[in-house]
Amino acid sequence: MHEAIFRVEHPHARLLFKALKPEEKDENGPRTATRVWLEGESVLVLSVQASDIPALRATLNMWLRLINVAYEMQELVTHG
Repeated sequence: MHEAIFRVEHPHARLLFKALKPEEKDENGPRTATRVWLEGESVLVLSVQASDIPALRATLNMWLRLINVAYEMQELVTHG
């Protein structure tokens, strides 16, 4: 099993978490497992486990894009 963990510090981590949490429930497939949670009020944590490197890479690509889109939307809402 392969695992990658990302910690994203952001003042609006709770809002990012709320935007991303529903995606965790979507089926990633039989080769991966993904969790997202908060550490304190300002750190969003993403954990991806996969049975092989290609599955890990693909799942990370998807989740990091989701985090980026959530971040960009939060910036747009905050700063117009």
